[in-house]
Amino acid sequence: MTATFHSARFTTADGPQLEYRDYAPVGAPAGLPVLCLHGLTRNARDFEELAPRIAGLGRRIIVPTQRGRGGSDPDPQPERYHPGTYVRDMLGLLGQLGIGRAVFVGTSMGGLMTMITAAHAPQVLAAAVLNDIGPEVDAAGIARIQGYAGKAMSAADWSAAARHCQDIHQIAFPREQGAEFWLQFARRTCRETADGSVVPDYDPAIARTVAPGSSALTDLWPLFAALAPVPTLVIRGAISDILSAATVAGMQRRKPDLQVVTVPDVGHAPFLVEPAAWDGLRGFLAKH
Repeated sequence: MTATFHSARFTTADGPQLEYRDYAPVGAPAGLPVLCLHGLTRNARDFEELAPRIAGLGRRIIVPTQRGRGGSDPDPQPERYHPGTYVRDMLGLLGQLGIGRAVFVGTSMGGLMTMITAAHAPQVLAAAVLNDIGPEVDAAGIARIQGYAGKAMSAADWSAAARHCQDIHQIAFPREQGAEFWLQFARRTCRETADGSVVPDYDPAIARTVAPGSSALTDLWPLFAALAPVPTLVIRGAISDILSAATVAGMQRRKPDLQVVTVPDVGHAPFLVEPAAWDGLRGFLAKH
């Protein structure tokens, strides 16, 4: 059997509809569902390789696209583009699906959403995977994201879009020099317009989350503290400019049972199918 998913839409409490993928477990169900949460400028396609692998372990996988990205509606009130809003959306989605508890796998912003969930709705969080995110975000990484998030970009075709993605993200994947990797990257993060040009697949207003002075960038240690009773795995890209080794060490001091996996030669953020990441994640899911 191979993993399959169906796409559906969920109407949030304040109006925008979200697109999500629902992967059925392969074989007999073998644990709680897994909710995969993407990063700031990304969408459900980020997990198109990972989700079938997890489904192959007998887990149901829910992979939403947050408002303002991909096939989900933009928000007519941009001030609502905030992790707190996204968490409320996810709690509503899980409620509609009848899922009372789940394992959260959060990449970057998705990991921040996971910490917020631990603080405000701990009953739904059975275990947490934080992918290259923690309670301190390095200034260098934020500056890099501010340099491209929400900025206008239009490529003439997919090949040009791939080169643009490589220019921005090569720092995170220095070993990836092949055109196929970057074309796949572009197809995950961009969309083709009616005139054939290719643009980022999100509402530029989502970038307000990382604007200077944003409340999303304030002290996050109290949110991390809410994970104290929750089994948690941190996956860090070894050359990440978002999650430093020093921050991970601080997380381990505060939460001695924290599990940590480092992915060599990858920055922000691993796709979680790299051998080190997948081995760590698979072992963690086997226990939770």
